[in-house]
Amino acid sequence: MSKRDYYEVLGVAKDAAERDIKKAYKRLAMKYHPDRTQGDKALEEKFKEIQEAYEVLTDEQKRAAYDRFGHAGVDPNRGGGGHGGHADFGDIFGDVFGDIFGGGRRQSRARQGSDLRYNLEMSLEDAVRGKNVEIKVPTLVGCDECDGSGAKKGTTPTTCPTCHGQGQVQMRQGFFAVQQTCPTCSGRGKIIADPCRKCHGHGRVEKTKTLSVKVPAGVDTGDRIRLSGEGEAGEMGGPAGDLYVQVHIKDHPIFVRDGNNLYCEVPISFTRAALGGEIEVPTLDGKVKLKIAPETQTGRMFRLRGKGVKSVRSGSVGDLMCKVVVETPVNLTSRQKELLEELDKSMGTGDEAAKFRPKEKGFFDGVKKFFDDLTN
Repeated sequence: MSKRDYYEVLGVAKDAAERDIKKAYKRLAMKYHPDRTQGDKALEEKFKEIQEAYEVLTDEQKRAAYDRFGHAGVDPNRGGGGHGGHADFGDIFGDVFGDIFGGGRRQSRARQGSDLRYNLEMSLEDAVRGKNVEIKVPTLVGCDECDGSGAKKGTTPTTCPTCHGQGQVQMRQGFFAVQQTCPTCSGRGKIIADPCRKCHGHGRVEKTKTLSVKVPAGVDTGDRIRLSGEGEAGEMGGPAGDLYVQVHIKDHPIFVRDGNNLYCEVPISFTRAALGGEIEVPTLDGKVKLKIAPETQTGRMFRLRGKGVKSVRSGSVGDLMCKVVVETPVNLTSRQKELLEELDKSMGTGDEAAKFRPKEKGFFDGVKKFFDDLTN
C-alpha cells in the first residue's frame, strides 16, 4: 500500500512553517496516541504515520529531500526515526498544559525567533523574466555586544534560584498541583544580574537588514519566497525565524495575466476587420505580426503560441491571447460620411442586406418571434 503524503497526514500546507507543523502534530498526537486509543491497532498505525510525517517535516534536510523526491528521498527508519511510539508524549503534555497554566517545561529553553513577511511589488516584465532584488527589512538581530546572552560582556546569566532553571514553579491547591510561570525570571530560567548596555538584557537589538532576493522567472501574485533564518533572532540564543517574501504583481497597462497566459485587447479599424490584413501586436519580447482574416468580428480571439509566461514550477510556456475590438470611426468629414452612406445603400435592405449583416437579421428575427409568442 502506498504511503500518504506527509503534509496530508498532518493536515498542513506544503509551505507551512515549522511552528504550524508542530501545532498540527500536537493536536493529532493527543488524539491518536496509543495511551489514549486503548489497543486499537488501526489507530496505533495512524499514530505511527503521524509520528513519521512529523519527524521528516521538522528536519530541514529531510523535508528538503522529501519536497524534491517524495518518499523516495527520505528514509524514516534511519536513526530510529518514524516508529518510536511514546518518546515525545510527555513533551506534548508539557507544551499543551504549560500553555494553559502560564508556563511549560520548555519555557526556560531557547526560543525560535518569529517569522517575518515582506510584501514585494514587481512589474509584470520583472516577474516574467526573474530578477535579483535588494530589500530592506526591519527586524531583531542577536546583540553582537553580548552574543545574544543579554548579560554584560565578561559576565554570564545565572540559574534562577526560585525555579532552579525550570522557568516554572508549582503551586499546590488542595489535591491539585498547578504550574505557573516563575515570577522571578519570567519563565526564562536565568537571571541577568548585570544586563548588557546595548540590548538592555534582551539579547536582541533592532536593525534594518539589506538582503538580496533572487526572484525566479515566472512568479505570480501570491507566490512566496522563503529565506531561511532571515526572520527575527531567537531569544536566549535560539534559532532565527524565517523571512517570507510575498510577491504582488502590479497592474500592466496592456496585458492581463491569467496563470501562464497573457491577454490583451487589440483595436482595429472596421475596414481592416472587413477586408483582412496584417497588423502589429505587442508581446513582452517586442512586436510581432498578426494576420487578420477577412470579415473578422469584434471579440474574436487570436492565439499567439509561446508568447505568454514560462511557469516557475513546470517550465511550460503559456500563450498570448489577443482579443480584437473593431473600432467605430469618429470625427468623420462630410465626404467620409457620404461614402459610408453610399456603402450602406449599396448593401440594400431587407433580405438583400441580410447576406452582408447576418447577425443583425438574426437578432431582429429573434426579437420578432419573441413578441409574436407573447401575443399568441
